[in-house]
Amino acid sequence: MTILVVGASGASGIRLVEELLNRGQNVKVIVRSPEKLPDKIKNHKGLTVIAASVLELSDKEMEQHVAGCNAVASCLGHNMTFKGLFGKPRRLVTEATRRLCIAIKANKSETATKYVLMNTVANRNRDLNESNPFAQKCIIGLLRLLLPPHPDNEQAAEYLRTVIGQKDKAIEWVAVRPSTLIDEERASEIEVYPSPTRSILQDGQISRINVGHFMADLITNNDIWNKWKGQMPVIYNKGTAL
Repeated sequence: MTILVVGASGASGIRLVEELLNRGQNVKVIVRSPEKLPDKIKNHKGLTVIAASVLELSDKEMEQHVAGCNAVASCLGHNMTFKGLFGKPRRLVTEATRRLCIAIKANKSETATKYVLMNTVANRNRDLNESNPFAQKCIIGLLRLLLPPHPDNEQAAEYLRTVIGQKDKAIEWVAVRPSTLIDEERASEIEVYPSPTRSILQDGQISRINVGHFMADLITNNDIWNKWKGQMPVIYNKGTAL
């Protein structure tokens, strides 16, 4: 398979790229700063590095990079700095998702392309009419009002849910909703649910390496893909979900 990954130089993106390469996949990454990639990834024979800002690519360039890819994965996120949180582009994840999906459609592949979006457990899946406790609604309302990255994540998932939908012949999608992200060096067992099993105000963690492995499972394992396509699974490290 050939997989295009955007957001590959971030902490979770690196884990995803590394795992895909370990599984013998061909991976293309679009990164603004290739020097941020670890040497063991950067020098891998299965990796193609495209040095660019994803939103600065022309439509034609985007189509060329997507061409021949069986899957596209987005680990894009906003830098945790004042400029990253409040500066432009305010809709980085949403706009990248929209333009990548348009590029996929423009290529008119004979088989559907998988699109895997790394999202957030703080985003509600409206297909399932998930209810939130009052305190959590207040917290999410504040996030939506005060921190632009949160509505960006919401709108990116909504694009997949409502614009691409469940019956698109060119694109199948999964929006992965990690719980609180932590760093661990080794992958471990995880628990996956259609909806959160607890309030985001309670504990519930997932390691970045486990997020990368689950996204890689979705891309490379059709049984897992068919179980979760068109959904927004929530993932936890085993033992932290309840």
